[in-house]
Amino acid sequence: MSVPPVSGRLQWADVPQHLRAGLEDFLDAPVTKAVTPSGGFGHQLAAVLHLADGRRVFAKAAPDDDPLTAANAHEAAALGVLPPGTPAPDLLGLLRTAGWTAVVTAHLDGPHPDLSPQSGDAQHVLALLDELTAIPASAPYAAAVHATPSAVAALHGWDELLHDPPAGLSHTARAYLPQLAELEAAWPALAHGDRIAHGDLRADNMIRDRTRGVILVDWAHATTGPSCIDAASLAPQLILAGHQPADVDRLLRVHPATAANPDVTTAFLTALTGHWHHNARKPEPRGAPGLRVYQRRAAAAGLTLLRHRLS
Repeated sequence: MSVPPVSGRLQWADVPQHLRAGLEDFLDAPVTKAVTPSGGFGHQLAAVLHLADGRRVFAKAAPDDDPLTAANAHEAAALGVLPPGTPAPDLLGLLRTAGWTAVVTAHLDGPHPDLSPQSGDAQHVLALLDELTAIPASAPYAAAVHATPSAVAALHGWDELLHDPPAGLSHTARAYLPQLAELEAAWPALAHGDRIAHGDLRADNMIRDRTRGVILVDWAHATTGPSCIDAASLAPQLILAGHQPADVDRLLRVHPATAANPDVTTAFLTALTGHWHHNARKPEPRGAPGLRVYQRRAAAAGLTLLRHRLS
């Protein structure tokens, strides 16, 4: 297997010439500049490609023996069958050449949304999620995402911590640990559903496009499930952006995607927070600097929210 870069993402100059030439042939124009956006933790090429004819596109690429290639192919399969009007980038194509795979999508022009209490972006995103989960997923989408086992359904971590609590586990986590492990154990049976789920929602997986509004990007964990998954995933991100945990908990209790099944929402939040708590204690993965720091912060935010829901 190829070795990911230590310091972060592959750059345009790092990928082999045959892939660069293949992408230029596919796009029918030379690449004049490649810009790597901020955010994210993948080590693959992920860049905005500026083309000689003035167009811009977004491309991801990795060797076929890299685990991220399977995730990229899964994303492409999902994007290709999402219903019209879904807040997702348009898929331009999947290119396989000599041991490398690239996914090309339309370029989105704008910043990440501002999820702080002073902005209206959070409410806009929540409204989008209400629309996204209002009707069942189409059969083609369900078939595409079910070709890969759902990483969302497999989220866990409290079970490991209950078995062997680390010395640095917080007092709050220790106090709730048996209850958290029990709630997490219920999640896999509750994870089944017929609604579209992005599966990895945070600010740097969204773009506030100047034409289309907020768009969800990086559909590598796309799946189906209960309607609560994406709205509940957003909740700890709101706390990290400055919202008060009590306010976020109240929001979850009234938002259509999470209010209908509060027990399912709590079980998912528990499994997601357990995943963060457990993984944050692992060594930093090669090529993903900052991932463990993010997971520690997200774990703390998720636990604060769960304390409100469980008290």
